[in-house]
Amino acid sequence: MSEEKYDLVILGGGTAGYVSAIRASQLGKKVALVENKLLGGTCLHKGCIPTKALLKSAEVMDTIKHASEFGVDVDNFALNFDNIQQRKKDVVNQMHNGVNHLIKNNKIDVFNGTGRILGPSIFSPQSGTISVEYEDGESDLIPNSNVLICTGSDPISLPFLPFDHTTILSSSDILELDQLPDSLAIIGGGVIGLEFASLMNDFGVEVSVIEAGERILPTESKNIANTLKSELTNRGVKFYENTQLAEEHIKIDRNSITIQANDSVLTVEKVLVSIGRKPRTEDIGLNNTKIKTTDTGHIIVNEHQQTDDKHIYAAGDCIGKLQLAHVGSKEGMIAVDHMYDHYPLPIDYNKMPRCVYTQPEVASIGLNIDEAKQQGYKARAFKVPFKAIGKAVIEDTNNQNGFCEIVIDQNEENVLGLNMIGPHVTELINEVSLLQFMNGSTLELGLTTHAHPSLSEVLMELGLKVENRSIHV
Repeated sequence: MSEEKYDLVILGGGTAGYVSAIRASQLGKKVALVENKLLGGTCLHKGCIPTKALLKSAEVMDTIKHASEFGVDVDNFALNFDNIQQRKKDVVNQMHNGVNHLIKNNKIDVFNGTGRILGPSIFSPQSGTISVEYEDGESDLIPNSNVLICTGSDPISLPFLPFDHTTILSSSDILELDQLPDSLAIIGGGVIGLEFASLMNDFGVEVSVIEAGERILPTESKNIANTLKSELTNRGVKFYENTQLAEEHIKIDRNSITIQANDSVLTVEKVLVSIGRKPRTEDIGLNNTKIKTTDTGHIIVNEHQQTDDKHIYAAGDCIGKLQLAHVGSKEGMIAVDHMYDHYPLPIDYNKMPRCVYTQPEVASIGLNIDEAKQQGYKARAFKVPFKAIGKAVIEDTNNQNGFCEIVIDQNEENVLGLNMIGPHVTELINEVSLLQFMNGSTLELGLTTHAHPSLSEVLMELGLKVENRSIHV
């Protein structure tokens, strides 16, 4: 048993977990972090960072392919997948070392084992003491005043197509490929599936995307989804929407998989199953607490991330809100500030930016026009195309179908949401995030001087267009 009682024990050392640990340390609290793998979690090791490292290599590859359009002739270039994978590992290792350095500097104790919540006992009158089991069979008990659960999530498999980690891949598996397949079917047309479709296509893989719903990117506007589908189709990706698969539609041979996709038959080398993620909430001791979960296993919390056991909080993928690293970090910091009486503002999920790092990129915040009308707003959308922005034309003279669209509540004259598709919009969205956080108006957005030429001028023009004052559109 640990000799000291901790102010806070955090289960899970992913993005939500380690950020929350640092915040608690800033408040002068004694913090323990329990993680059975590597600090940084899915985002750092099997998600955001390695995927974006591959996407950067794919972007460079695509740029070289079209270099002659910029007046630069490049001969005899070739893709070196071993070096691409090594660069990805180097990026991850650098970031991992940075996280370890932060944890050490903030004097946070790390327990490298599997943590479970215990019920009331002689060690504590309330549930929450953490049992840590190590690989060698040894264990520790960590008494504490508060617990924050940040156990994250895992990829979901199809019941008739379980992961074999060689041919049938999860999003974690595909990051570790030794060599590129000639062909790849991606089951699931959401964010993760489309990012891999984009990068694999740039790497020269024949890619097919199979989506059970009526369209890809169901969480984004129809205009965004259709534009992205068109752009990826023009680059060679094949799409099969409204395609429900069952066991009888799949045949696995020694070196290939055959899929009956409606009226089409696909034969591919590998399959990526990307249909969502499930929370890691089994076998962490929730049965020893008053904590309630949803039918999907997500932990139920209030606006301050508290569970029904008021000294136990939860944040990140395990609560099933927006499964995004920056959202999990925000939830975790709100939890820590609340448990130590710093009165944080509850998270407003309509003001959380969402990004898709495909080529072209997609970014949004709040409601799109269809969602706004469904929720009863008297909504109107205003759009500015990127082809009206000089810097966007400079970036790519052939890919000018992108746009930025803002949704306005005409009764209250406030911004309900903004969505865009085009060059570097995953950076531009942060200006919109600040605008929404500060309750800024479209006039303020339009009257803010933006450097010329810059991509962000699209936001200035958009703000002016709402006010009937736009210059270039």
